[in-house]
Amino acid sequence: MLTPPIILSLLLAYLLGSIPTAVWVGKVFYNTDVREYGSGNAGATNTFRVLGKVAGIPVLLIDCLKGLVAVKLTFFFVEEPISNAAFVNYQLALGISAVIGHIFPIFAGFRGGKGIATLLGVMLAIHPQGALISLLVFLVIFAITKYVSLGSMTAALSFPFVIVLVYQTTVPSLIVFSMFIAILVLITHQKNIERLIRREESKANICLKNLIKQAGEDD
Repeated sequence: MLTPPIILSLLLAYLLGSIPTAVWVGKVFYNTDVREYGSGNAGATNTFRVLGKVAGIPVLLIDCLKGLVAVKLTFFFVEEPISNAAFVNYQLALGISAVIGHIFPIFAGFRGGKGIATLLGVMLAIHPQGALISLLVFLVIFAITKYVSLGSMTAALSFPFVIVLVYQTTVPSLIVFSMFIAILVLITHQKNIERLIRREESKANICLKNLIKQAGEDD
């Protein structure tokens, strides 16, 4: 039931997700809108690519924190005991609101990123064990291929299998959410998939400070 407190919390979660970390960091400290370079996305990967690791690391951490904090709003708005399933449903709703905010940020003309870091924060808040395994999958794939996009998609696809087969989750909404993550990441990475098939996807090297000329990368 959508009570006023729940509606308020969903709005706050969306506003948290809408904080355009990459855009603000780029404009305030580098006089650069990262959306005008690289992949054109306002996310951590494009910040690494355009501005370097000094800017990219804080953006990555803050974007991840947005999702985690949004989920934790449940502890401020749940006024009476509820079932575990209902609590998870509420957490998922807040997390999805934050991700939508990151992808369509009201504070940046609704031009955001792909929500990977914010999704990671949501996953860590709701199912930390499964999130850490998926993160490990990302790191392995990225270390082998140097493709952020391939690592992100593989990690997202692994999450449903991890929580269902490894942790044997029985909460229906959490299972659906895990599949939603996989589908969302595939949808937002369509262009990356096409470039990977054509072998035109550029490999990332976050140690380099100036990768502005590298267009068409994943974020």
